[in-house]
Amino acid sequence: MGIKLYYTTVTASREVKSQQAEVIRILESKSIKYELIDISVGSAVRDEMRSKSGNPTAIPPQIFNEDQYCGNYEMFSEAVEADTVEQFLKIA
Repeated sequence: MGIKLYYTTVTASREVKSQQAEVIRILESKSIKYELIDISVGSAVRDEMRSKSGNPTAIPPQIFNEDQYCGNYEMFSEAVEADTVEQFLKIA
């Protein structure tokens, strides 16, 4: 599978929950298949997400196409506004 969404099931942040839900909703509305990767299962998964994104303080949601970094929520949201989601996800 191509698109990987790093997210968390354990957060006190309403903003993170809302952003994750928005990304999932948009991917599903566009019938884009994706894999959810929960960083709350262990620090190794969180560290992997941060390493792959090149940001040692990255928080979910973070979006990848296989191992290619696509971006974070803000970048995804900009692509939605510009109607360039497929290009953003590197599937165009």
